[in-house]
Amino acid sequence: MLGFTIEKRQEPLKWGSFFIFLVAMVFSLGVSALLLAVQGKPPLEAMYLLWDGAFAHGWALEDTVLKAIPIFLCSLGVAVCFRMQIWNIGAEGQYALGAIGATWVVLSMPNAPVWVLMPLMFIAAAVLGGLWAIIPALLREKMGLNEIISTLMFNYIGILFLQYLVYGAWKDPASFGFPMTIMFPDTAVIGELFGRIHWGILVCAGAALALTVFLKHTRLGFEIMVSGENPRAARYARMPYSALVVLVMGLCGALAGWAGLIETSATLNRLQPTIVVGYGFTAIVVAWLARLRITSIAGYSILLAGLRVGVENLQLELQVPASFTGIMQGLILLSVLAGQFFNWYSFQRSKRG
Repeated sequence: MLGFTIEKRQEPLKWGSFFIFLVAMVFSLGVSALLLAVQGKPPLEAMYLLWDGAFAHGWALEDTVLKAIPIFLCSLGVAVCFRMQIWNIGAEGQYALGAIGATWVVLSMPNAPVWVLMPLMFIAAAVLGGLWAIIPALLREKMGLNEIISTLMFNYIGILFLQYLVYGAWKDPASFGFPMTIMFPDTAVIGELFGRIHWGILVCAGAALALTVFLKHTRLGFEIMVSGENPRAARYARMPYSALVVLVMGLCGALAGWAGLIETSATLNRLQPTIVVGYGFTAIVVAWLARLRITSIAGYSILLAGLRVGVENLQLELQVPASFTGIMQGLILLSVLAGQFFNWYSFQRSKRG
């Protein structure tokens, strides 16, 4: 009697990851089109509008890149934590605290020159975002509290704290009751580099380069990689495992804080609740799709940012609900992760007596 057994490959398929991604994208878009057809929407027109709204024109590409910038920074930080098998789900709250820190600097010294104000904004965003991540790290190491639960809860505390400030002490008296701060002075606004793309994209490039050098060419980076592969071996080798946990969490919080600062300064030019749109949660999807590789994170950040922009186009043209973005992200993630099975394993025929 013939049967099948599952055997692990000696090495992954040469172009396996690329083809798996293509198949996963086709499958995800196909299921998405089917869901739209069930709702009575024209699926082919919807797929065209999705592409047209995200990538087909200069303004669409600019929107996509602008949304990819905060996603990329959050994803970098999340990927570092995941390399150490520290499951930081709190980038959204750390993003909010970074925005709060930068805004506090602007409101405290609105007349400061740009060479004073801008560096202090980046420092404050990194410190507040980093501290917001370090607290769950300390709770994990000192009290054994699961970081998934604590970082998830800290998201809501951080977001509600932001709302508390913009509805209260920081509300602009001239905003007609709307929850927002005063407009930032020009010295606190991140300027445009080309088109509508601001120089926050240079911060992304610098952060990616610095993180690559840190992980690949420093002792701490080596210890982070080893600790992620085998925490018990790292402790046996007397590596400072608890300190490394605090370090990667603080680093993630600082990068997410910078994302919040850039979005507040460059995009909205003020702090308001609409800054919190789920970039921190999207970063988790990006990190897993990229398999924690920094170069791949850039591409997947643009892809998922494009989905966000494209779905906004679908909302305008076909009245598709905003939650459709999350559905597509989930389909792509599940399809790619499921497809990776075939990259590492194969089915072999076997005879059963």
